[in-house]
Amino acid sequence: MKSRRLLRYTWLGWVFAAPLLAAAAPFAYVPNEGSGTLSVIDTATDKVVADIEAGKKPRGTAIGVDGRMAYVSDQPNNRLVLVDLPRRQMTGSIDLGESPEGVGISPDGRWVVAAVEESNDVAFVDTRSNRKAFVVKVRGKNPEHAVFSPDGKIVFVSAEDGGAVDIIDVQKRKQVAQVPVGSRPRGIGFSPDGRRAYVAAENSNEVFVIDAITFGVLKKISAGVRSNGIAVHPNGKRVFVSNGGDASVSVIDTTTDTVVATIPVGQRPWNMALTPDGGKLYVACGRSGSVSVIDTVTNTKVADVPVGKLPWGVAIR
Repeated sequence: MKSRRLLRYTWLGWVFAAPLLAAAAPFAYVPNEGSGTLSVIDTATDKVVADIEAGKKPRGTAIGVDGRMAYVSDQPNNRLVLVDLPRRQMTGSIDLGESPEGVGISPDGRWVVAAVEESNDVAFVDTRSNRKAFVVKVRGKNPEHAVFSPDGKIVFVSAEDGGAVDIIDVQKRKQVAQVPVGSRPRGIGFSPDGRRAYVAAENSNEVFVIDAITFGVLKKISAGVRSNGIAVHPNGKRVFVSNGGDASVSVIDTTTDTVVATIPVGQRPWNMALTPDGGKLYVACGRSGSVSVIDTVTNTKVADVPVGKLPWGVAIR
């Protein structure tokens, strides 16, 4: 009888603990290109809980769908570094072309893509084998970011020195379109329904709204000075734009396609990421060596988290 009661209490303990485990806050992973590390921020406390070696100059970062592996571009070494997140250590690397930068992952986790600037291509890595499967040459010069559409069928690639967005059909394994945008396009984000893409053009101080079905430009929205990073809220109602030249984040209402708020952050804000519920936005601020945390309900900065030197971006899982 005693052992039966003990078993019952143990089972009840697991039942009540399960929701707590499921509700655990995600981690924010920050590649620091100046210190060669990946800072790990607990989004429940907004404190750094670990710093992981991640190559000489880590930049673009994507996290596997199960949260166990980080894929980080190591630019000077022309490779993609594999970081085991539970063990918090590098476990391997994949050779890419010269000067890889932005890294993205397909919604189903099958493919990781890396924009390779000097090679002028996008490398596709099969996460089942962690090997480079194929490469797609793009027409635009110096591809910087590569981002999957929500259905995983296409990849938008910002051509930093080409003033355009190159569009890759994943199944066909080739570029199928190019959309001219403003000078020095950088960050890209999709609406949750996949019908629109938002592209920040740094030298134009604008965000270009692209029809992701017809590949035509729908609108241009004025943002802050040297707009570069893009993050789209999970509900699709707001788009956040980091402005590297005036240390701010612009908030765009997607119903009116106008800026409705401007939030001061750290110096040289770069790439960003939202928590899965959209409640907080994490902004890498390169010159401040910190990540600014924004409450997206109130549109206010609630914290500045010190990280390594020259944080490049944020990935959250």
